[in-house]
Amino acid sequence: MYKAKHLSPMIPSIDIVKTVSFFIDLLRFEIIRDDKTYVILQKDNLTIHILRAGKEIGEMEFYLEVDDLQSIWNYIKDNLNGIKFKEPFDQNYGMREIHLVIPMTKTLLFIGQQIG
Repeated sequence: MYKAKHLSPMIPSIDIVKTVSFFIDLLRFEIIRDDKTYVILQKDNLTIHILRAGKEIGEMEFYLEVDDLQSIWNYIKDNLNGIKFKEPFDQNYGMREIHLVIPMTKTLLFIGQQIG
């Protein structure tokens, strides 16, 4: 079975600069990725993802980074009846991901593994 490496909240923001400043100035997080509309902050072994809120973004999201995405997919793929999902695929930012909508919520779960 897989090993969970990180579980990171993905927080939609209407003002990314102010949201990022909150975590940096008050809680001493550091920026590890900044694409202007998507920022990843880190403190010790914890990460928080800040993304631009908008028409298509605004629901709660979590990112679960794992060490073996294929084993999770093999385990869950036959048990997704009634669950909205996207099969494993590669992202241009170096992650292979599965996307799942958590039932009875407005929450999206990204499960990802670094490629290469």
